[in-house]
Amino acid sequence: MKSSCGTRFTFLALYLFAVQCVYAGSFHKDVNIHWGDGRGKIHDNEGKLLSLSLDKSSGSGFQSNQEFLYGKAEVQMKLVPGNSAGTVTTFYLKSHGTTWDEVDFEFLGNITGHPYTLHTNVYTKGLGDKEQQFHLWFDPTAGFHTYCITWNPQSIIFTVDGIPIREFKNSESIGIHFPKSQPMRVYASLWEAEHWATRGGLEKTDWSKAPFTAYYRNYNVEGCVWANGKSSCPKKSHWFTKKLGKGGMNKVKWAQRKYMVYNYCTDKKRFPQGVPAVCT
Repeated sequence: MKSSCGTRFTFLALYLFAVQCVYAGSFHKDVNIHWGDGRGKIHDNEGKLLSLSLDKSSGSGFQSNQEFLYGKAEVQMKLVPGNSAGTVTTFYLKSHGTTWDEVDFEFLGNITGHPYTLHTNVYTKGLGDKEQQFHLWFDPTAGFHTYCITWNPQSIIFTVDGIPIREFKNSESIGIHFPKSQPMRVYASLWEAEHWATRGGLEKTDWSKAPFTAYYRNYNVEGCVWANGKSSCPKKSHWFTKKLGKGGMNKVKWAQRKYMVYNYCTDKKRFPQGVPAVCT
């Protein structure tokens, strides 16, 4: 019995150590608060906690100092509490130019007591129209939760607290564009979009509740850093070859069955000629 307990304790200690070591990034070193005129703030010397704020004059945002051609971007977020209607809090990847690539986590605020909508999308060559939306199984304003985008040559995987909710597979073999040639930065922002964000713009922003504030912590990106026209990938990176197996796809099906509120793949009004080929 002592041996069993000791083994369990050792495993638990190693697990906790591993969890603590996952987050190696620093907001001080790894990102630039590139807009907001002081509305974005880093709160500690180690650069683990950052806040973004929105008032009637401006929102705020940060971007990674480096560009990546494939990577795993992860952060913990605590969203604007209370009446957040009209606000959009984001964590996403994006390239430059008029035919950009982009991978989105966007959190659409709501009036008090109603759930946030988690909006996901993938843009390739400047074209999006691949939206899937969810209501989460927890209150994202009550505490921090982990959101992760894994982007590799096989697929793009969206996870929430380690649970995959969506996989966008590389379907170039059937003529579907996939982000593979444009390096992307990691971005985050808090901004106002009351004309569309909450129930299609029916719920407007209550500016008497401003400033609205969201928190980010434990930012970490492991990726193929782009510099001088080429990328350099870390050796033996598990994320670079990751794709969802049967267990992972069962989790996606669970999340989509219970919590998905919109899926472009089933929107026949929007696509009267048939759903996009990538959905099949």
